[in-house]
Amino acid sequence: MQADGRAVVWKAIAALMAVLMAAMIGLVFANVVMRYGFASGVRPAIELSRLGFVWIVMLGAALALRANEHLAITEVVETLLPRAVPVLWVVTRAIIIGLLVMFVIGCWRQMMLNWADISQVTGLPRALFYVAGVTGGVLMILVAVLQIMSPAPRGHGPERPVE
Repeated sequence: MQADGRAVVWKAIAALMAVLMAAMIGLVFANVVMRYGFASGVRPAIELSRLGFVWIVMLGAALALRANEHLAITEVVETLLPRAVPVLWVVTRAIIIGLLVMFVIGCWRQMMLNWADISQVTGLPRALFYVAGVTGGVLMILVAVLQIMSPAPRGHGPERPVE
């Protein structure tokens, strides 16, 4: 039952990313048409597209970590030290968690400093860029913790995502 709820959350995140991407494409296309066709433009399009891109990157990084799709060179360890793979799995996830904790703390501090900094173009706080970092970082920490608690991969081939 818990795995079903988590799967729904991850599907909702993927759907949100798709909506953000579609909105970005629409905004940029409309801005190009307006700029070259009518010598005008959609003023907030660039900033909103950049904000959407930051959110897509952070949420996508969490999805990639969940699916074990981040760049990893494991052939040497899996070939020469196959029994060390489970231990190294936990070590790498612990390192990831440590780095992400530092990342989330930094994003949190920047977020708190930038709530009062309002964009002249969109009227939105610039802290929303850092909220993406906090959200993505916390999601990745949760994924890495769940990966430590689940069985480590044993051999070659893609591992299934942690539910």
